[in-house]
Amino acid sequence: MKPYLISLLMGVLAGVVYFLLEVRSPAPPIVALLGLLGMLIGEQLVPAVRRKLSGEPLTAAWFRSECVPKITGTPPKDSDAAKTGGKK
Repeated sequence: MKPYLISLLMGVLAGVVYFLLEVRSPAPPIVALLGLLGMLIGEQLVPAVRRKLSGEPLTAAWFRSECVPKITGTPPKDSDAAKTGGKK
């Protein structure tokens, strides 16, 4: 929770500075948020491609344990699946 609060406060501070300097935000909020989401998803393409090139399967369990936590910022639900890449 603390990182979220710090991030929000830094965003508010940046907004105040923008207002005081009389400049507009560089991007509309939805564009900026979509760009950040794209960055998070793009970061997960490299591990997926590496896994596929090494001949390992891209399973839903692997995606759920390795990619979803990094995109959403939540810890994986099954730590064993994260260690084995979804294999049991």
